[in-house]
Amino acid sequence: MINSPNEASLIFMIAVGPSMVVIAIMFVVRPVRGHRQARSSDDSSFLFTYSVCLVLAAYLLGVLIVEDLVNLDQTLLTLLTAVLIILVLLPITIPVLLAFYSEPRHPVEENLLPGTDKQESSKSDLQIRGSFILSESEDEKHSEMDLLQPAERHRRIAHLQAKLFQAAAEGAVRVKRRKGPRRGEDFTLMQALIKADFLLMFFSLVLASGSGLTVIDNLGQICQSLGYTDTSIFVSMISIWNFLGRVGGGYFSEAIIRKYAYPRPVAMAVVQVVMAFALFYYAMGWPGEIYVLSILIGLGYGAHWAIVPASASELFGLKSFGALYNFLTLSSPAGSLIFSGVIASGLYDYYAKKQGGLHQIDSGSLPATHLTEKSLTCVGTECYSLTCGIMSGLCLIAVILSLIVVRRTKSVYAQLYGNVLV
Repeated sequence: MINSPNEASLIFMIAVGPSMVVIAIMFVVRPVRGHRQARSSDDSSFLFTYSVCLVLAAYLLGVLIVEDLVNLDQTLLTLLTAVLIILVLLPITIPVLLAFYSEPRHPVEENLLPGTDKQESSKSDLQIRGSFILSESEDEKHSEMDLLQPAERHRRIAHLQAKLFQAAAEGAVRVKRRKGPRRGEDFTLMQALIKADFLLMFFSLVLASGSGLTVIDNLGQICQSLGYTDTSIFVSMISIWNFLGRVGGGYFSEAIIRKYAYPRPVAMAVVQVVMAFALFYYAMGWPGEIYVLSILIGLGYGAHWAIVPASASELFGLKSFGALYNFLTLSSPAGSLIFSGVIASGLYDYYAKKQGGLHQIDSGSLPATHLTEKSLTCVGTECYSLTCGIMSGLCLIAVILSLIVVRRTKSVYAQLYGNVLV
């Protein structure tokens, strides 16, 4: 953009500049005044943000393809960059409009905003009621309750809660809670580590997200083995679809739980199936395998990191969310360390030595034991086909683990989002 002849300085500016800007803005950014009730503009604001994201991704992909096919002059590149900056800045219009053109409050909404003392008392009352609901109603067996109509079931639960409140007030009963939090409450990292749901999510991420990161780490070498000299377009493509996966994964997972109250890990299982298909497609050597691999792996890998944080917050609370999230992020490098460092590199070296040995035998030169490191270059689909086949199987195992989490958390999501799953 600035025609700098020193590429190292330009890369350093791109790497450090945005971080410095964000750190500086942290001291001046203030939250926009929120509201307690949903507004008519909320849906349109989210739709606008998602639309800008999709347009931005399509624009970047289109520019990359055009640059790969046609030599563009500096004037046109500057114009394309200006359009890119405008697209990046478009979402800022939403907080600006909220700050300066807020909608008038409805009288009913004003009545729902009590004073400080009333807020504190209502919060404590909600906490007490939540404690009763979680401590007593969750301990009951739901075999008979599930057979009732929703209205009748809610009436009986309300009647039971009223009796519990009256008995507790009279000192006739003592509300007992199990030791440790339940799913949906606040967990510490140590409490979460002994829960099967958290461990299942973690190992599912190790298998699926680790496979995706392995492909991303080795994408340049995969392209070279297929005969592509310029691998930058595929690296950019997988980055763009990674971004789209984060946007689409969040939207898809939110839609299924809001409309149908399906557990959010259902979306994780779906994207893991997509990743397994992409890896299997490459392993079979079908036409356009590198394009299918770049698009679907980028999409699936990005979707994981929109779905998993939300799932962790819903099942294990927000009090120690930073520790929980950062522990889950260890799954990607852990999986990549095994898959890339052991499986991918080992199989690549094996096929490279095999090809090099056959070449030297055919040419009548030194035996394969005297191959130099420079000659260890593998060419063809076979270099990574077996690796992708193995990782496809691992992604299917991750699907099974995610479905186990779905089965175990159905009741939690039914309680959180108000629908009972059949």
